[in-house]
Amino acid sequence: MPVLEIDAIRDILPHRYPFLLVDRIDELEVDRIVGIKNVTANEPFFNGHFPDYPVMPGVMIVEAMAQVAGVLVLKQIEDRKKKLVLLAGVDAAKFRKPVRPGDQLRMEMKVLRHRATMVKVSGTATVDGAVVAEAEILCVLADRT
Repeated sequence: MPVLEIDAIRDILPHRYPFLLVDRIDELEVDRIVGIKNVTANEPFFNGHFPDYPVMPGVMIVEAMAQVAGVLVLKQIEDRKKKLVLLAGVDAAKFRKPVRPGDQLRMEMKVLRHRATMVKVSGTATVDGAVVAEAEILCVLADRT
């Protein structure tokens, strides 16, 4: 049973269609989170990547991982409506297998370092238990103003 469904995620993240890349959160701890993205054939990026063999772009997989990390960070902040979690860096990104329409992307993110305005997370994205991507992501917390 999901810990957070789409309405709760939309209450935490500022992203909206077509750029909201998290459908639900299955596990949520202080320094760890598991999020799900159901990859469908009607994703806008599949129109050009690639029409004859649709593959989810690696940058979109990393963005989905960063959004899951954003849920983890923002969920713990009381005045989260006044804050944004911005992507500040990506290290050690590796892409192992293509992600295709019909796949369910499971993203597990763990906090490596947490400061007042900076969080570094490490994560893996899997499909059916096979690792499809991994990365370390640096996020900064900023005021919305």
